[in-house]
Amino acid sequence: MDELKELKKALQEQRPNEWEDIPDIDLYMDQVLNYMVRQHIGLESGETLTSAMVNNYIKKELLPRAKGKRYERQHIAYLTAICLFKQVLSVDSTKELLDSQLTDSDIKGFYKKYRTKLDQSYNEVAEKIDENMDKQEISELVLELAVSSYAQKMACERLLELLV
Repeated sequence: MDELKELKKALQEQRPNEWEDIPDIDLYMDQVLNYMVRQHIGLESGETLTSAMVNNYIKKELLPRAKGKRYERQHIAYLTAICLFKQVLSVDSTKELLDSQLTDSDIKGFYKKYRTKLDQSYNEVAEKIDENMDKQEISELVLELAVSSYAQKMACERLLELLV
């Protein structure tokens, strides 16, 4: 199936830009929103990041305030992680995670670690996808991934409670 091949290829190859490849010039909100679509596989398929969401992240202190109306490389790094975390964590839990990670590390160090973990996870999932899977095998893999996702989400939430 072409869809399986495309999914596997996306998981193997598509990654957020490395720190050094994120623009080092300040961006306006509309430029940030357009840039973020390229940072995650899911954002081009319907998930969205809006200016209201970015402003909410700033209010909730997940994201530093923009300098004037301009966003820097660090903002892109934060938003890249936040867009992924919001798929499995609440805003408050995301803040706890970011706070715990950034106590011993700057945003650049955290972002590099984030990309490494993302790369490992995407590659693990890609290895499970066989381009020649039939519908039953796809169904079995969906079951496995769904149960694994739930177990990891539950463990993540409970472990975050230990950090508070």
